Amino acid sequence: MRIIPQIRPATLAALACAGFLATSGASAQQPFSFAGKTLTILVGVQVGGTADTTVRRVSNYIHNHLPGNPTVVVQNMTGAGSNLVFNYFAERATPDGLTIAYSSYQALAQALGDQSLRARFQDFDYLGGVSDTRVGYARRDTVQGGMTTPADIARAREVLVGSYSNTDFEGTLSNLSLSALGVPHRMVVGYRGGSDIFLAMQRGEVQFHNTSLATFRTRSAAFIKSGEGLGIYYLATVDPAGGFERNPYAGDIPAFPDLYRQIRGAAPSGKDWDALNWLTSQTSELAYAAFAPRGTPPAALAALRQAFTDAYADPEFIEGSIAANGLP
Repeated sequence: MRIIPQIRPATLAALACAGFLATSGASAQQPFSFAGKTLTILVGVQVGGTADTTVRRVSNYIHNHLPGNPTVVVQNMTGAGSNLVFNYFAERATPDGLTIAYSSYQALAQALGDQSLRARFQDFDYLGGVSDTRVGYARRDTVQGGMTTPADIARAREVLVGSYSNTDFEGTLSNLSLSALGVPHRMVVGYRGGSDIFLAMQRGEVQFHNTSLATFRTRSAAFIKSGEGLGIYYLATVDPAGGFERNPYAGDIPAFPDLYRQIRGAAPSGKDWDALNWLTSQTSELAYAAFAPRGTPPAALAALRQAFTDAYADPEFIEGSIAANGLP
């Protein structure tokens, strides 16, 4: 679990840092006990999506590491391109330490002025979160005659891309990656979560989706193995010298910079690539984030933050994640 570093460029710097870097005087407070209480975790996407699966998988370990071992309930609240949960959180959630939001981190929606997001992330107290490796995958019949290799995506006349909204980070990663490759595409928005988009892909309603590597290895595995789908790329952040770290858990899928070079004959470049590389670096640091309402008792914040740290470091949790996903 890592706190997101200072955000670049400067126009986006104020989005989250205030909330992330906030500290409290919790060490001077009496310990907060959750004994006999219920902690509700709100998720902004439907059951079965990557964010939902991430939260449900770790919720029991959060329970184990909170003082008093409260009951932990995960509640899905979908709508507004996954922003409804944060609006509710900002406007109605009680700051008593017993309700938190843990969902896809949609700071990009705030940066782009998405009108469906009324909340502001700097007004929440940051608890913890996880990074992610993102994979773009497509239906093989996206290209007439079918795709046999990921580079065949360049022959597509128009790719239909499934997304929550025009500003969610998953859809934006798809949009920027295809734009950088010069692949014509159209965004189809309004889905409630990754599970909806995956079902739409199976129906042929959309042809392309950006998802977690873990979800690609689990939920999407049969779709890929059957030959209906194909992994197109995984995203990796490229440094100023052009170097990047290849993911050992994604060896059968090309890294985006390698795919770009194969299709375009040169290293990635251009404004779409710059934006994609920046956003990839952010999701590689923080893709799913948990927050408490501002005003939550400092001792409760301290306990929740420590529980997140301890849950993700729990050897049993790590072992279970590897067993379920094939990767930690």
